[in-house]
Amino acid sequence: MRFLYTLAMYLVTPIIVMRLLARGVRYRGYHRRWRERFGIFPAPGINGSLWVHAVSVGEVNAAEPLVKALMLAYPDAPLVVTTVTPTGSERVLQLFGESVHSVYLPYDLPFAVRSFLRKIRPRLAVIVETEIWPNLYFGCRRRGIPLLIANARLSERSLRGYAPLKGLVRAALRCVSHIAAQSRTDAARYRLLGAEPTQLSVVGNLKFDMPLSATTKGGGQGFRDAWGTSRPVWIAASTHEGEEMPVLEAHLKVLERLPDALLLIAPRHPERFRQVEGAVRNLGFTAAVRSVDGLPGHATQCFVIDTMGELMPFYASADVAFVGGSLVPIGGHNVLEPAAVSTPVVVGPHTFNFEEITNTLVQEGGGIRLHEASQLGDAVRALLRDGNERRQMGDCARHVFESERGAVERVMRLVDRLLEE
Repeated sequence: MRFLYTLAMYLVTPIIVMRLLARGVRYRGYHRRWRERFGIFPAPGINGSLWVHAVSVGEVNAAEPLVKALMLAYPDAPLVVTTVTPTGSERVLQLFGESVHSVYLPYDLPFAVRSFLRKIRPRLAVIVETEIWPNLYFGCRRRGIPLLIANARLSERSLRGYAPLKGLVRAALRCVSHIAAQSRTDAARYRLLGAEPTQLSVVGNLKFDMPLSATTKGGGQGFRDAWGTSRPVWIAASTHEGEEMPVLEAHLKVLERLPDALLLIAPRHPERFRQVEGAVRNLGFTAAVRSVDGLPGHATQCFVIDTMGELMPFYASADVAFVGGSLVPIGGHNVLEPAAVSTPVVVGPHTFNFEEITNTLVQEGGGIRLHEASQLGDAVRALLRDGNERRQMGDCARHVFESERGAVERVMRLVDRLLEE
């Protein structure tokens, strides 16, 4: 099975590279450092590194408190953080600068994996969330590198996706030293995938431990001061193709009753920034763009956030937050970020990527789940017009966030144990 998998990887690699080149037409970051994806990069001259892999922006944000805890606990150990996307790599640079070695994770080809591991020479590998690459896992076991899956989550959809390779995935999971699951449901799904009970523990979600800087709320208040403190403001964050039009239609409905309302819209992928800006202007909204205008003015109806790593102060500045990836079957994005700053949350029906967190937030009164996109305008408008309801929902959201903290400490105990062993 592993031989057939590796053969398939070699056969599809040209297609993957072509897709990379195509994405680079819209976002040129995909054209840079492509050799790293084959394990070709200058050896950083380190030994005994602590290696953390976080596929993209969301996972990097989740890993932030863990990486900082590793820096504090093991100040002499070199830290390596790998990503898959250019936006993830840029976020690593924003958060950690030159204090970590940042490189792309190579494709799961044996020669690329060997080259990568030989150059970063890790004594511990930490995979954040769900990235099961058989050749990489077998490579770690061959070299005696303990492997920890931290913040492990596995949706029903992903479980079904791994089904055709269940035997290979089961063998790969046997290379893992420990799986620190976000929830009991995630742990149960890893059991179905082939993990042993002794490999598993439930530690919670690292994202509850994300740091909230003093500038987050201060920045949010500064934004409000710039565009008008009394204006109703809502944000549609991490939106995908198929969501922006329902969001803009919802804003038209909001403007019918609240003509001074402001929509902040932040597309998930940089290559779609211009496309979304074009849609906003074509629909006749008075628009402004973060990279050009800085902040919206008093007359701006729709503000496109075309930068990365700035969502938190914008969440703090908004009265209501719609979290994208949930009106289309992407699975939703991180609802904890708006919850952390007491902003009421609205999501669509597709939240399987953050299933338990979203369910808890809705059940505790900090969020609203829509059944279809056409309900978005009414839901947002009702919340923007009811300050008491917003404050109550915001308090509930913040309470959910605070009550679940502590995952980093539990993961660090696992890290300490694996390094001692």
